[in-house]
Amino acid sequence: MPEWLVVVACVLAGVAALWVALIAVLWWQQRRAGASVNWRDLLRLAPDVVRLIRRLVVDPTVPRGTRWWLAGLLVYLLSPIDIVPDFLPVIGYADDAIVVAVALRFAIRHAGMPAIERHWPGTPEGLRSVLTLVGVS
Repeated sequence: MPEWLVVVACVLAGVAALWVALIAVLWWQQRRAGASVNWRDLLRLAPDVVRLIRRLVVDPTVPRGTRWWLAGLLVYLLSPIDIVPDFLPVIGYADDAIVVAVALRFAIRHAGMPAIERHWPGTPEGLRSVLTLVGVS
């Protein structure tokens, strides 16, 4: 198998595993809060977060430093090189989730909540779930 194909397969597997981890955390969070679980919204959440970050990166009204930070986040998430290797159970994908949370908090602080709301492609409930995970009320 060509080396580039192995890299592509590993990146896709990493994104899929991060997506599954995010869904599990959100499911647990909603169950803990006593809310019903809407599986369609949960399955859409990871792609919605990626679209949000991409939209913020290309928006000229978002401060340049914030756009660079978010572009770096996209590169980090797609890169096969990680701080903690993804093959380690649980902790391998926890670093990705932590980096996403920190970057989104930074974006909210510097770009403002109106920019986040304007570019959010999903449902309002999905945005509330992401903001709860990030630690923003």
